Order: sequence, then structure tokens, then C-alpha cells
Amino acid sequence: MSWSQRVQQALEQRRQNGQYRQRTPCQQADARSLNIAGTDYLNFSANDYLGLSHHPRIVNAWQQGAARYGVGAGGSAHITGFRTPQADLEQQLADWLGYPRALLFISGFAANQAAIAALAGKDDRILADKLSHASLLEAASHSPATLRRFAHNQPQALAARLAGPCSGETLVVTEGVFSMDGDAAPLTALHQLAQQHNAWLLVDDAHGIGVCGEQGRGSCWQQAVKPDLQIITFGKAFGVSGAALLCDDDTAEFMLQFARHLIYSTAMPPAQVCALQEALRCVQQGDELRQRLRQNIARFRAGADGLRWQMMNADSAIQPLLVGEEGAAVELAARLRQQGCWVSAIRPPTVPPGTARLRITLSAAHLPDDIDRLLEVLHATGD
Repeated sequence: MSWSQRVQQALEQRRQNGQYRQRTPCQQADARSLNIAGTDYLNFSANDYLGLSHHPRIVNAWQQGAARYGVGAGGSAHITGFRTPQADLEQQLADWLGYPRALLFISGFAANQAAIAALAGKDDRILADKLSHASLLEAASHSPATLRRFAHNQPQALAARLAGPCSGETLVVTEGVFSMDGDAAPLTALHQLAQQHNAWLLVDDAHGIGVCGEQGRGSCWQQAVKPDLQIITFGKAFGVSGAALLCDDDTAEFMLQFARHLIYSTAMPPAQVCALQEALRCVQQGDELRQRLRQNIARFRAGADGLRWQMMNADSAIQPLLVGEEGAAVELAARLRQQGCWVSAIRPPTVPPGTARLRITLSAAHLPDDIDRLLEVLHATGD
């Protein structure tokens, strides 16, 4: 089979399975609405949980940063790309979350991959929640370590895995708030188990940081847990992009020596870092936004009672509506769009077979009338 035949066969298989993905260019998009091909929609597919992506203070900070530092970093952080704004933001993040060190990455995917790839050796094992993000599971499966997954959010399942022998070290991996189910990990129990077995705990809190905990410090802070490795990302509640790894001094120095994503990637542009510094202040001062988001979540869940589709047990901004088969989920999403509500259908392999869903995401930017309109369309469509 030639390369071209292999590519064509894989594409055709995706189409037949109802799993074919396509990008849709938006003329305009924010946390509340988007415009596609001249049509306006209410946006229920964004991760902009606090509505900060268009905040004038953050936009202005990026513009001022670009005027002062230019639009790029000019090299990797190990060459000339590490500037004063990056150093300042790393210290601000470390102080905010109570860690000795923070290291900036260009994306959450890169941060997760870098941490696991740098740490995991052939005698080690990685015990990951089976619904952990693809970036975590992919990095673990490609590492020389042994990967074992445990039942989703089940500490007893992790305990059974930990009881098995391991000649090296153990890394326990989970998310704070799960990106596809919207539920929170039992971090206290997982952390206690990890400590009992001298294992390290890595928590990817992409969907918890900024949204929960005092000053938006996230899931770990909310559950009074300080994992050995904490990943936070800036493309959700912060409204920008990028990520950071929080850890101790020795681990930070280890990453600077061995994490290839840090060593060989162009550094985050200083102008973007200026925007992130302002976004951090907005998050820290965002109690009113977080309260508004909680009200929107409660309004949606109360109004969704009686829908024909299963609502998952999630109190986060991620509200999955379980449909089942891929085709049915795609069709339902299309029907909602016909009524002006943009909701994404999530299908395998992103989620397990038979659990295709609408992934409804809510924001502090949504108005009560927006929530009511979505509920009206859902109830009408489900009749």
C-alpha cells in the first residue's frame, strides 16, 4: 500500500464511522457569540469561561507589549527568548499558587508532553485516569515507562494499581476538571494514595484554574491539595493561550535541562506574556465573573431537567449532553445550529464509543436570556 492509498483509506474510514472532523472559519467569535458565513450564533462551544478573551485591559496589555517588545520572542528561552516579562510572570504564578517555581510553555499540550517525556524512564510506571486528556495519555504511551489506566475518578481502582510491584518510580496522572465529562477529580483521595506509595501526582487543571478556588486558584487549591506537578493553561479562563508547570526548584531545574519542548521550542512572545500578566490580575479580581458563571451553570442545569438526553453529573462550565451514536450527535448539533445555537458534537475517538455527546460550555459572558434560548431549543428539539 502506498502512502497516498494509506491516507485515502484512513480518511474514508473516518467518514464511514461518522468521525470525520472539519474546521469552520469564524468571521468573529467571543465567549458569547460567533459569526460564520454572515450568520450570527449564540456560542456554547468556547472555553472562554470568564469571557476574558476580549477584555479591554488584556487586549491593551498585549498591544503595549507588542509595541515595546515586538511580536515574537526571537528564539528559544535557552538562547535569547527568555525576557524580563517571562521571568516576572513565572514568579507571579509561583507565588499565586504557592510553589517555588513555575515554567512557561507555549501550550498545555506541550507542557503535559514535556513533563512526562522528561521524567518517565523504562523502569517507571504511569498510572493515569482512563479519561485523562489525549496529551497526557499519548505522552505516557510513547514514553519508555509502563502505562496503566485506572477507572475514572475511582480512588479504589488507583489503590489496586498502586499495590502492584514497580521497580522504578510511579507517576499518578489526572485532570482537575475533566474536559469531556466536566466532572471534578477526587484529588484529596488520589493525593493521599500517591503519598502513601511514594508516588508523584500530576494534575492538569486546565479547566479548573481561574474558575474555582479562592481568587480562581483552581481545583487543587479548592481541595487543599498541592500536587508534585501542576499544569495550568491560559486558553480557557485566562482567555489567552499557553501554559505553565508548577513544581519545586529541583524539578524546575531538571525540566530546564531535559524537557525538549522547553529547550527547542521558540519561547512565548513577551507581548503575549504582558497580556497574561493582565489576565492573571483579572482572574484574581474575578469573583463577580465566577459568581455569574456559577449562576449560569445552575440556570442551565435546572432548566435542562426533563430533557430526553442524559445530563452528566457535572457542576463545571462543561455540561455534556450524552447522545450515544455519532450520527445522532452530529444531527442534533446541526439542528441546534439551525436555531442559532452553536454547540459542538464530540465523537470517538475523543470520547469512548457509544458516548458521543454535545459538549455545551457556558461562560460568565452569557446572559440569562442566552441560557433560556438554548434550553428552549433543546426542549423543542427533543420533543
